[in-house]
Parts: sequence; C-alpha cells; structure tokens
Amino acid sequence: MQSKPILLNELQLGTRLNHAIEENARGDFGLLLSMLSQDARDWPQFHLQDTLAVETQLRQQFELPPSQSLVGDLSQQSLADNAHYYLTDGPETFRLAEAMHPEPLVIRGKCSINTSEVLENCSLLERRRFAGETLPLLPEAPQLPELILQQRLAVARQQAA
Repeated sequence: MQSKPILLNELQLGTRLNHAIEENARGDFGLLLSMLSQDARDWPQFHLQDTLAVETQLRQQFELPPSQSLVGDLSQQSLADNAHYYLTDGPETFRLAEAMHPEPLVIRGKCSINTSEVLENCSLLERRRFAGETLPLLPEAPQLPELILQQRLAVARQQAA
C-alpha cells in the first residue's frame, strides 16, 4: 500500500532539494532527483492545458447524450443487463429499458490480455496514467515547522556529539 503520492516535478519537493545542496548531502540530492518523473510532459514548464476532444465539445454544444458503449467492463458494478425486463414484462418494456440504459454489445474485462502484459512492464506512473487517474501537478503544502524542528534536532545532536 502506497500512502504518499507519486513525485512528478520539483515543485512537490518544496525546499528539500535546496536543503540537500546546502548540507552537501549528495546522496539525498541524488535520491530526490531519481524519484522525479522522467517524462517531460509532467514538468511544470511543459504543462499544457488539457483540451476537450472535438467529439466531446460537439456533444456538449448540441446537448447529446453519451454514445452507447460497444464494449462493457466486467469490473464495473453498473453493467446494464436488460434481459430480465424481456422475460418478465415483454418486448415493449425491454425496448424502453434498452433506450434508457443501453447494454454494451460485447462484455469483457477491463483491458485485453496483450495490454495487461504491456502494463506489467510499465512504471507505476504510466499505469496510473493509462488507468485515467488524475495526477496532481501542484505541490502539496510543505510542512515547514516539522522540517525546521527536524533540522534543529539534527544540529543539536551533532553539537552534543
């Protein structure tokens, strides 16, 4: 279980890089740099605003419903199954249910076998990006009082020794 978010850019490190340089801690500096994402699209200077696809813009403009899914995902709980309407109430109710909640034409797992094999060889960041999870680009608020306290304790320990 991973409790901390993935490091994407140097803004998330706050002043830790600066402190590593000031203290001449080459190991910490190298570790922090190696933990950053190596994808240039994650760097703040190259971050472009995401734009909606043309199809999505047109659907919003003309107030169209979302398109019918062709492939269903078994891992989702909200998979439409209208067969019981046909068996209990007849074809008219089935057509109404199909118009309101259309069933996908094909039902299978979240991704194909080939895709899952490729994803196993990718980094955690790429797996999350493929899954469509939004990754934070802005840094979390640094907890300066804790950092200052830790530094003062380290200095006091060095002086005591």
